[in-house]
Amino acid sequence: MVAPSKSMLVSLLLFAVTLSLLELYRAKFASSELMTIAGGFISSLLFLFMLTFIGNYQESAGVKTGWGAVVLAEIIALIVAATVHRVCITTCFLFSVGLLYEVDKISGMTLTKTESKARRY
Repeated sequence: MVAPSKSMLVSLLLFAVTLSLLELYRAKFASSELMTIAGGFISSLLFLFMLTFIGNYQESAGVKTGWGAVVLAEIIALIVAATVHRVCITTCFLFSVGLLYEVDKISGMTLTKTESKARRY
């Protein structure tokens, strides 16, 4: 398992690089319908990176992570998506909901594996 500080740093760097590239190619993402959807997907990746950063920061600070981190990461991603195109806001939200569902599912499976290992020993 990766240390929270390393994961926090990597997610922050990925957020910065993705944000920079998204803003650099803003006109390209706003040029067609398909690219607008792609802009929303990339904005949802920003949501994932920011959620990872906030969660690891709270874990390293000893604070319990909750829905506040999800809401904050989503607001940041939606604001960035709004700078690209109006439709990117909607697609970002929809892709983010899907990503959040998958993250929750993976988290549940990992937690179940950890609990079963703890019971064995």
